[in-house]
Amino acid sequence: MTRPSDKTDEQWRQELTQEQYEVLRNKGTERAFTGKYDGFKGRGTFGCAGCGAELFSSEEKYDSGSGWPSFWQPIAAGQVAEERDNAHGMERTEALCNQCGGHLGHVFPDGPEPTGLRYCINSLSLDFTEDDKPD
Repeated sequence: MTRPSDKTDEQWRQELTQEQYEVLRNKGTERAFTGKYDGFKGRGTFGCAGCGAELFSSEEKYDSGSGWPSFWQPIAAGQVAEERDNAHGMERTEALCNQCGGHLGHVFPDGPEPTGLRYCINSLSLDFTEDDKPD
């Protein structure tokens, strides 16, 4: 279960861009194939754009062809919370940052092995930190 944020709505509005606020706090979705991390191939860690919590590793990122960055699992158990989402006449599983409760995207059961999951995540919900380890 996500932890409630200690920040006020006004603090979120001051800290996030308007687009990030719409996605992270209002459960919006960026248009497919428009996010900066969709075709991104960098090596490192994807964190929550709202609070900085580490969410996904580039090692678990793959090209799902969906138009959003996709991962087959979070970086560690408990980092990404899941909640039922029945909005828009569909039954889906919402993915949320477990630290601040920010909306990340959705989880679908059509991903690759070993998990069979596709964490379909909005680029606006993420920040990237490049891996400083040598190849």
